[in-house]
Amino acid sequence: MHFYDQKFSHIEIEVKKTHQLWVSLNNPDQMNAITIPMINSLVAVFKHADFDKEIRVIVLTGAGKSFCAGGDIKAMEDKTGMFEGECNELRMRYMHGIQQIPRCIEEVSTPMIAMVNGAAIGAGCDLAMMCDLRIGCNSSKFAETFTRMGLVPGDGGTYFLQRVLGYAKAMQMFLTAETFSGKNALDFGLLNNLFEDSELITETEKLADKIAGLAPIAQAMTKKAMKISYLSDLHTSLDVLATFQGISQRTTDHFEALAAFKEKRTPEFKAE
Repeated sequence: MHFYDQKFSHIEIEVKKTHQLWVSLNNPDQMNAITIPMINSLVAVFKHADFDKEIRVIVLTGAGKSFCAGGDIKAMEDKTGMFEGECNELRMRYMHGIQQIPRCIEEVSTPMIAMVNGAAIGAGCDLAMMCDLRIGCNSSKFAETFTRMGLVPGDGGTYFLQRVLGYAKAMQMFLTAETFSGKNALDFGLLNNLFEDSELITETEKLADKIAGLAPIAQAMTKKAMKISYLSDLHTSLDVLATFQGISQRTTDHFEALAAFKEKRTPEFKAE
């Protein structure tokens, strides 16, 4: 059995056009709220896909009408699943549970697109921010509702949101718990692109095609360099870029790009 033909708990996966991996959160009874089985499934799939040279872009979305509602409110109330135990046990559950997702995604070199097809609330909003790009529609909704529930974003939201929006806007979202949807989400900076609901899948496929059509090794190293440069000083960044450029300039894909440019044709990259 091919890896992507397996059944995974609370997610569905599909390979499109050879190079696109579409991952759909699938916990419909709780609006795709994050569960322990979902965490394990996402980590396993992301790690495998990132080592798969055929997969050049990952699209993360939600099954049905929601992207991800964040934490399961009933489980919080009942102190079960992810929310079982007292303070220190809960701390350990976060560290070894949901925090696996940001740790994993931060290490993924493959470009990741969040196709936000509905509500992305709390940890769901944070999950979208962990991706490289966010594509939405009029039904998209974003909110950081932790303080409304008397909580803090234990999944890494304070790290990722301000890297997307900047410090002031991220602080506004956390302290007001206000909701941004559609055009407001685009204007605020939560989305890279906004489309009509009926066009969302088609337009996301087009973007995924565009990304998958570029040199995958160079894409992966550019993504890594962006993350390193954001957190490092100029000299560290330049050292990394010199190393990455030295590697990329001797790839088969680089010489294929040069030949295609000279011959006025579309290059055929092989991730080599």
